[in-house]
Amino acid sequence: MSVTVEIDPNSGFCFGVVTAIRKAEEVLDSCGTLYCLGDIVHNSDEVERLRSRGLVTITHAELERLHDVKVLLRAHGEPPSTYETARRNNIEIIDATCPVVLRLQQRIKSTYDSGADNQIVIYGKNGHAEVNGLVGQTNGEAIVAENIEDLAKVDFSRGISLYSQTTKSPEGLRLMIEEIDRRKTPATKFEHFDTICRQVSGRSASLREFAAAHSVVLFVSGAKSSNGKVLCAECHSVNPHTHLIANPDGIEPQWLEGADSIGICGATSTPRWLMEDVKARVLTLLDQQCISKRTK
Repeated sequence: MSVTVEIDPNSGFCFGVVTAIRKAEEVLDSCGTLYCLGDIVHNSDEVERLRSRGLVTITHAELERLHDVKVLLRAHGEPPSTYETARRNNIEIIDATCPVVLRLQQRIKSTYDSGADNQIVIYGKNGHAEVNGLVGQTNGEAIVAENIEDLAKVDFSRGISLYSQTTKSPEGLRLMIEEIDRRKTPATKFEHFDTICRQVSGRSASLREFAAAHSVVLFVSGAKSSNGKVLCAECHSVNPHTHLIANPDGIEPQWLEGADSIGICGATSTPRWLMEDVKARVLTLLDQQCISKRTK
């Protein structure tokens, strides 16, 4: 029996990540060495590929000790304090902040600088690089709510301005809005903004369709990718035979047994070349299983 193996044409890097990697490669081609503040993308295989070309991943503490070098700011964005450190240490910034994230930073800063008494609430993951950059626009005063329970930190008798991390799910934001509406006092001013990236959220529907069309789905994503966890869950919701893997080594041969079609897809942080490697590994395993059946 012939087994179809297909890579989802809509999976892979979002434009923000594409831009960040292109900028990194341009500098590496001309200089040979470039520092990057945090992993350039939440995919260890892609990070290792660029490390072999001269990209050095650093922490914020290490940034403080660097002088007279070039440092790339990844698509997630950074708080104002990072730019201040760069100016102080004569560091040339290669700014690859995603335009969607940059606009969100500017909107939050505008709300904060307006002098209104509104509490700024960010629906997002505590400690995530993008969220750190957003909170930095408010001098650290914004409230981060990962879930409904975190709304306990909000004073519902005061004004509330709700924003969302760009990679959160629209459904999660809707539930957050409904809960704040339910808890606030009638006189409380509440404004909310859908700041989710449509290139990311728009993948959910197409991924569900792709996952439903295959008997087995291999979702390729790095362990650090929040977007990967969300999108893999979307696949699993329509196809329980969805398996999350980081690279070809994560494939269990028994997953493929009896499958007539295998779909390979990934997060916005998953490089196309890695999905191609997964496909090659799947084809090798299928060949081995076919040979094994013929020799029994």
